[in-house]
Amino acid sequence: MGDYKRLDVWELASELAIHVYKLTFKGKLNKDFSFRDQMRRAAISVPSNIAEGEESGFDKVGVRYFYQAKASLAELNTQLIIAHQIEYIETNEFQEISEKVTSISKMLRKLIDYRVKFNEN
Repeated sequence: MGDYKRLDVWELASELAIHVYKLTFKGKLNKDFSFRDQMRRAAISVPSNIAEGEESGFDKVGVRYFYQAKASLAELNTQLIIAHQIEYIETNEFQEISEKVTSISKMLRKLIDYRVKFNEN
């Protein structure tokens, strides 16, 4: 508790945010300013909320931040699906980033479950 940079989920979420930033500098996505910026905000929100949650401790407030990180991840995933469907993102890039999103989501679920259980004891 308290050193969010040691959490694997924070590390992966940070890498995802960097990936999204690099992705949004390319092609059609770079020119769609509002869509691009919304994707960036959602992506950066994930590791930011994980950090806030970890620094908040094991209580319900910390868990609430982890839920917010999970919600931002779902928001980002929706944006990625739409970006792929309107051909802003190629299939291979979409699949690669979707795998990262799924992995982070599962890790967040486990972290939330652990913290909730810890608070019950």
